Amino acid sequence: MRNRLQAFTDFTNQLLPHETAYLLRTHRLEDQERIAILERVDHNCRQIQQFTPYDPNINKRKYHHLKLWIEERLQSIDVDVQHDWLLQLERKIMTDTIEPADEKKLLKMVRRYEHPAYYFMKLYEVLQHYRHFLQIRLRYRDHKLVDDFVRSYAEQYDRSKKCYDHLHAITQDVVGQYAEQSLQSDHWQDLLEGIFMDTDMDGLNRYLALVRLTFIGFNYRNYDRVLQHFDQMDKAFTEGKHYSRRLLTNYYGNRLLLHSQRKEYEKAVYYGRLSVRARNYDYLFYVNNLAAVLLRLNQRQQALQLLQSAREVARETVNPHNRIGYVAFYLEALIKNGRTGQAESYGDTYLRAYRKDILRYRWHLFFTIYLQAILLQGRYEKILRLNRQYKLLEKDRDYSAKASYLPSIPVMVDLAQWREGNITDEDFQHRFQRIRALVSDGRKEERFRRFCEDLGNLLPVLVNS
Repeated sequence: MRNRLQAFTDFTNQLLPHETAYLLRTHRLEDQERIAILERVDHNCRQIQQFTPYDPNINKRKYHHLKLWIEERLQSIDVDVQHDWLLQLERKIMTDTIEPADEKKLLKMVRRYEHPAYYFMKLYEVLQHYRHFLQIRLRYRDHKLVDDFVRSYAEQYDRSKKCYDHLHAITQDVVGQYAEQSLQSDHWQDLLEGIFMDTDMDGLNRYLALVRLTFIGFNYRNYDRVLQHFDQMDKAFTEGKHYSRRLLTNYYGNRLLLHSQRKEYEKAVYYGRLSVRARNYDYLFYVNNLAAVLLRLNQRQQALQLLQSAREVARETVNPHNRIGYVAFYLEALIKNGRTGQAESYGDTYLRAYRKDILRYRWHLFFTIYLQAILLQGRYEKILRLNRQYKLLEKDRDYSAKASYLPSIPVMVDLAQWREGNITDEDFQHRFQRIRALVSDGRKEERFRRFCEDLGNLLPVLVNS
């Protein structure tokens, strides 16, 4: 029998802790039962592994009314909702189709404006168009209001626009180092922190600066410094500042990465589960990151269930980086759930369909897991054939300069050679010890040890000693 409060339960299960914290902090409800429901919503939202049922004795209409109230309250502070409205308004102004209700709302926004808005630049650009619209129609009073705004905030707009363009230039170094380890980005840190801490700067630029600071923190493993900025954002979200579900889930996704790097895996899982409550463009990216942490904690069944739930999203995405990441983690989840044959078959199919994308984007991640599935089934000749066909060892030598590199592929190819009798026991031991000596970084040593454990009994006893 379906719970008569199931619709309300399903709705509240998608809410996020910062949303409910804001609602509790700012509500003016007087009905004690509605307040009790809201407090239960907040409790359930934070206890993501537990659920306390809602009181069925409370009038069902109160649940319905509270649901509508929550939706309205959150929408009223959602900066992305405001941005969508501004984009629609811009089109209507440019095509002379703006409606009176929209004009009243826009003029009211100008009168009550408090700088800086999150999307200040877009608001300013809309008002630039709107003052032309008003001027030619001899609407002197409204034109003066809008023109005064445009003139008053011209300097701030120019400053925001220059900052926005500068951030794009800075990103080349920041992302370049993160992806290729070919550039340096730490010299941008003070400037980016200055932007993020500047309360007169618009919210968009401040958040873009924070995202780039996060990348730099990962590049240099300076996680404590990044965490300080995240704690500041945490407080802002609780107060309803710069809020949208997209930004909030992005914040949770970044906290997953941060806590994972700090080896705070339970915290990483907590924020990861929050990050996948909302479906948006980056949903698959968040799923992949959460699955990686769950697999790291050996929560293999939960990882597989999570990945299976995102199968349609992975199939439809046009982002090859996220899609290949998804496939690699799905193969790993299958392997760890004892379904190596299915993992190999899935890998075969994907390689045939997306060979070019794999080789161009994330070949090392894909082949590390794919070869493992093949190796665990004793298909050694297939490993050697794939190595010849795709020149994996040659590609691996080029790839070895990356900071995140792990010599997993050479080990598996050598292991296949040894199992096929192409090299002696002594040769394999010598090669393995030489490869292991290259893994000198503490984090890499731990990753390499886990990789060897995943190969299990395939590695000779001397190697594991």
